[in-house]
Amino acid sequence: MKRMLTSCFGLGRLPLAPGTWASLPPAIIFALLFRFGASDVLISAVMAALILAGSAVCVKFAPAAIAATGKIDPPEVVADEFAGQALTFLAVPFLAAGAISTAGICVITAAGFLLFRLFDITKLWPIHKLEKLPAGWGILADDLLAGLYTTAVLAFCFKVWPAGAFGWFDA
Repeated sequence: MKRMLTSCFGLGRLPLAPGTWASLPPAIIFALLFRFGASDVLISAVMAALILAGSAVCVKFAPAAIAATGKIDPPEVVADEFAGQALTFLAVPFLAAGAISTAGICVITAAGFLLFRLFDITKLWPIHKLEKLPAGWGILADDLLAGLYTTAVLAFCFKVWPAGAFGWFDA
């Protein structure tokens, strides 16, 4: 059961890009909540719950996957990507001033998803150093920092992007 949870119910056992697959559920949940008019507080609360769930599973149960596979960061452990991707979207409702159109939600979700995967895969400084933390903490911490980097880039984009550009934001 521990390995099932750390693999996000099998997403981590998919043959190609398991971390990418595990990043999809938080992105989809975020987009659906936004699209169907959930409040900013509710969207952020759901993202916070996803962060906490993924983080707790990773820290508590990743050592079992490490022991079973003999790898420091087993590819099947993707609860860290799940938590990091949710962290990407935690503050977005408060960064976006005003209502966002459906096209805008799609663009924001895609940008957050792709940027998170980019930062997670490339492991810019000091993301890579966090992998040296013990067991589940090392697996988790680099993804949380990748999520924070992505949030910072999205915040910058919200700050410099003209309101109403391309019809992504409702006037």
